[in-house]
Amino acid sequence: MSLPDDAPLILTLALDDAAQTYFNDLRRQHFPPKINYLAAHLTLFHHLPGPELAAMSEQLRHLSHAQKPLPLRVAGLRSLGRGVAFTLENDELRALHRRLQTAFAPYLTPQDQQKLQPHVTIQNKVDPAAARQLLAELQAPFAPFEAVGTGLHLWAYRNGPWESLAEFLFQG
Repeated sequence: MSLPDDAPLILTLALDDAAQTYFNDLRRQHFPPKINYLAAHLTLFHHLPGPELAAMSEQLRHLSHAQKPLPLRVAGLRSLGRGVAFTLENDELRALHRRLQTAFAPYLTPQDQQKLQPHVTIQNKVDPAAARQLLAELQAPFAPFEAVGTGLHLWAYRNGPWESLAEFLFQG
């Protein structure tokens, strides 16, 4: 698992198959097709340094070994202004994120130093009126539901599609 260059790394939370399929289906329906080259995802860190891949992978491997799968509550929807996202809740996920922030502190961008607001974006970069319409359509029948965080997924950012580098399943 080595990169041929210094591509930045992205860390996401892996979701159970049912939740992943649900979010992917909505993303395919509502994300502009020309720029929808990613599966639905819950980003934990947006920009970690590629040269630190080996050290970070070791930390993630160690952490995921002790971590139990995380029950998540898909609690609602929120406007992104030009898009729509589902909000997810779990205090243990927030604590895990804080632990990772501490471990990765020397490398964090200002964005990644912020408090985690877990969400899965299913629409973005559309006209605000279209986003408001989708939000209203999805909120009307919405009822909270459960999902499971099954592990961590590390990616390389390549100015478009992400390259999957490693998955660290929760085994605790």
